[in-house]
Amino acid sequence: MPEKMQGAVLAIIQDELGHAHIDYRMLEDLGEDLDHLLYGRTAAEFKHPYAMDMPYESFNESVVVGSFMDRAGYILLSDVFENTSYAPWRRALVKVNKEEHFHINFGVRNLEAMSKDPEQKAVTQRAIDWMFPMTVEWFGLPDALKTGNNQLRYRLKGKSNDQLRQEWLGQVVPLMERLDFQVPAHHDAERDEYVLDFPLPCRFDAETKQWHFDEPCTWDDVLKRWRARGPWNEKLVGFLQAGRHGLDAMSGAGAA
Repeated sequence: MPEKMQGAVLAIIQDELGHAHIDYRMLEDLGEDLDHLLYGRTAAEFKHPYAMDMPYESFNESVVVGSFMDRAGYILLSDVFENTSYAPWRRALVKVNKEEHFHINFGVRNLEAMSKDPEQKAVTQRAIDWMFPMTVEWFGLPDALKTGNNQLRYRLKGKSNDQLRQEWLGQVVPLMERLDFQVPAHHDAERDEYVLDFPLPCRFDAETKQWHFDEPCTWDDVLKRWRARGPWNEKLVGFLQAGRHGLDAMSGAGAA
């Protein structure tokens, strides 16, 4: 990875750590024990999106994260910013959304460059193949299957899952078409909406990063996978907690 690209990725990581700090600080204001949230929970108890527990093994995958997943976050959080009744969250999102917009631009600029290089394009297409369905899934259950809408009722957000998913598809599918990348979705002119060319949901093999479009599953199966966490869940949470647990062990040994 070129040195300037390393710097951009590190800047994005720094932004995301700042976003986490903001989120945890708001939870602390609501009475949560910050020390327990960070260091007292097991890895499986963390609630970040399943996609964050996947291993990212190339710069190309980091680029697709920016183009797809940061865009999804930006769409979700922009809806919150515009509609939430919780003022502290809205104030926090002024900073967060600006930085997410930078992450999206980083992804798009690099996608454009990769689309012009056959070797890089092929590697990027493989990343798109597993990240596109995963980000579609990120928006949650279709509206017809939801049994509660407390987030809408209490004005924590303003749009439904399907509306937000359509907004994302409306940005990503034309981008992929412009850059000549393949995604399993298209615009239906008669219905004036974007349609998936695969069953949602379907089975995902986390070890091989492959979707099995010929094996539809239920949303109960998806929720079970989400709750079981992804393949790097313990490793990544372990990185977060290692320093604190090491200090606790040293303090205990000193006291003994």
